[in-house]
Amino acid sequence: MRILKVDVLPSRAMWGISGKSVITRTRLLTPLLVVVMAACGAGTTGGGGEERQTPAHASSQSATTTTEAPPSSPATPTPTPTPTGPEPANCPNGKLLPAVESPAVHADPVTIPEAKVGGTTIPAVTIPGVDIPAQRIPAQCTEIAPAPGGCLGAASIPPTSIPAVEIPPVEIPGVNAGGIKLDPVRADGARAEAQHAESVSTPEVCQVKPKNGGIVPSILRPSILRPSILRPSILRPRACNDQNECVPSVTVPSVTVPSVTVPSVTIPSATLKSYKVGESEVLQGDDSIAFTLKADVLFDFDKAVIKPAAAAELKRIAQEIGEKAKAGAPIAVDGHTDAKGDDSYNQSLSERRAQAVVEWLASEGGLARSRLQARGYGEAKPVEPDTKPDGSDNAAGRAKNRRVVVSTIT
Repeated sequence: MRILKVDVLPSRAMWGISGKSVITRTRLLTPLLVVVMAACGAGTTGGGGEERQTPAHASSQSATTTTEAPPSSPATPTPTPTPTGPEPANCPNGKLLPAVESPAVHADPVTIPEAKVGGTTIPAVTIPGVDIPAQRIPAQCTEIAPAPGGCLGAASIPPTSIPAVEIPPVEIPGVNAGGIKLDPVRADGARAEAQHAESVSTPEVCQVKPKNGGIVPSILRPSILRPSILRPSILRPRACNDQNECVPSVTVPSVTVPSVTVPSVTIPSATLKSYKVGESEVLQGDDSIAFTLKADVLFDFDKAVIKPAAAAELKRIAQEIGEKAKAGAPIAVDGHTDAKGDDSYNQSLSERRAQAVVEWLASEGGLARSRLQARGYGEAKPVEPDTKPDGSDNAAGRAKNRRVVVSTIT
């Protein structure tokens, strides 16, 4: 498992359907649940036999070849719409982060009427008002990308920004006429700079066993705050000369732009329990389970026909799923190969092997065919490197990559 240098987390996605993760909006104290986890497993070490597939072997396959195409499973989630794009109304693979509103701020202009003192006309003056439009931080989605059984889906929290805001300075002009002298009165403007929180993410991880106790580190986008700003009120007092000619007092009220907070978002860590039962490697989370069988246990070299010797193990897996799966939950059967041979052939072989297991589980294992879904990933989701650091062949690693994973919700 890769430990990511991020302040935050993944949760879990599996079987090509959205996982659940928990998202906590701490500032709003509104817990939003988004729990994501996926069983991630492969066979144990061993199995050094090579499986070099080439298109020339295609005719040797006798199993059915009808299967569903593999779903899209990006290494990183699709970006959330930008503030200038459309806002999401719902989030199929994550949780909706509601929009944050900053209300409009308005202050009327202040008019100082014309005055005559000592034979001098002091012209009327209008001090501009303040209009700051409402601002909206758009709604966004966290995302947990769909992933095959035995893998933890990529997770991401999008970036967010609070725009800058500014109140302009203001001045009441002075008076120096007809024996009245008043200095100008001024209030400085105020500005709150824009605030920004970067996006955070974790990649999809496929693994043989969880490391460090099976804990995938959580990820966090911290809260951000644009503080409130204030331009204080100012007053020019009333003043009169010896002839009792006066200029009135003038007040420009204070202007306040309230603070804006975008709450923090957390996708918490996911914990998987790994154990071995029979020929299967099992990864179990709070609401999912995945059984991983090495392809070498199920099939002969370069074949997609279930070995008679594999029947007992498949029967045990079918029984466990029957006992532990949530009623009516879909059951994903994912085929994987190593990277030897042609990509397109490996893809086809993984699909045919997944379909062969589906057919066996439906006809011999007693599982409803309508719940079973075959998917092939070819060589795209390895759990071990196919080569060693020195570039030599990693036969044991390739044996782990050749696998079939049966997973469901519990």
